[in-house]
Amino acid sequence: MTRVVITGLGAITPIGNDVDTFWKNMKAGVSGADQISAFDASDYNIQIACEVKDFDPNDWIDKKTAKRLARSTQMAIATTHQALQDAQFKITEENAKRVGIVINSGGGGLPVMEEATHKLLNSGPRSVSPFLITSIMMNAVSSMVSIEFGTMGPLNSSALACASGNYALLDAYHLIKRGEADVVISGGSEAAISPVIFASFARMGALSPNNMDPKRASRPFDKDRDGFVFGEGAATLILESEEHAKARGATIYGEILGGSLTSDGHHVTAPKPDGSGSGEAIKRAIEYCGKKPEDVDVIFAHATSTPLGDTAETVAIKNILGERAYQIPVTGTKSLVGHMLGAAGAVAALAAVKSMQEGIVCPTINYETPDPECDLDYVPNEARPHKADMALVNAFGFGGHNCVIALGSYRENGTGQNGNGNKNGTA
Repeated sequence: MTRVVITGLGAITPIGNDVDTFWKNMKAGVSGADQISAFDASDYNIQIACEVKDFDPNDWIDKKTAKRLARSTQMAIATTHQALQDAQFKITEENAKRVGIVINSGGGGLPVMEEATHKLLNSGPRSVSPFLITSIMMNAVSSMVSIEFGTMGPLNSSALACASGNYALLDAYHLIKRGEADVVISGGSEAAISPVIFASFARMGALSPNNMDPKRASRPFDKDRDGFVFGEGAATLILESEEHAKARGATIYGEILGGSLTSDGHHVTAPKPDGSGSGEAIKRAIEYCGKKPEDVDVIFAHATSTPLGDTAETVAIKNILGERAYQIPVTGTKSLVGHMLGAAGAVAALAAVKSMQEGIVCPTINYETPDPECDLDYVPNEARPHKADMALVNAFGFGGHNCVIALGSYRENGTGQNGNGNKNGTA
């Protein structure tokens, strides 16, 4: 049976524009939150976000092309460059038809549409770029990566709100399992920190109002949590069939064991309080992999730092895992990088891969006051040594989307030996 392994990683985040810097700061508990610099937020009641710093698209893309792309697409191309380099995999005429791409986004190029609307109203129709449509279309994050690197295999983008990044990995996994591709470039990208979008989230009451102390604002599972901190960023993972990866001598970081997709059928923004929809996704993900609750070693939670969301997720975990839930570290990456919406699941999955590789779980920072309704082990404030062979990554999105993926440390032929080999140049 085909196994789907992970051979390359790339990251652009509020705490590092490469995987090594990102992971170093994750382990150190460094927050990426600060005052907004993308626009003047002085009239907003919410003035903080987790922005990507010092990202120059021209480091990765030629200037003419970069000007025609939304920031989310620019970051997707940058992280793909990183991940392909990490995997030491080169796309050629010989292998291009067997390389697919699934990179998802929740909002795509919405900020570009916002800017174009202002231009239209202020300067008339001739001020609108002829490249507007190709910049804002949701599939640009995948299609422009395909054009940049010359892939000719399956190409897809899906929008599942905040579950988009997780679903990209699950979709890519199934493409390889079905034999439609040998390699799939997969992940999520989001850059939606713009005036109108930010104002809408603020009006919704979803964001933390802690303007005075932004680095302490995102506090998943803490009793005093009061909303999420808006974030941006991207993560790309290179997925391959085990056979393909081994044939070219690739280093294998881990594997995708499977996953599950369910829906709440409840409310457009609020989760079901009993956690039944998200719990069903956790249950099905474990069962799909042929595993049991006792096989789960760590959970990378959705953990947005909202009162309803964190409680419902805790209930879901306990309902499905029972007493085992109290023995498993549950960590909230959004305490460090904010909520990256469509990129959140991919970034959390990347952190899970690094966690299993190094035997350490990154902390949930700003956990100070326990909440009786959130009573699991949330790895408070400091990273912890912890050996894990199976990780769950939870992602739940507006509209009632629930997507849970299961990752495993790679064991060749079930012997428990790491399947690392010498890297090779091409397929």
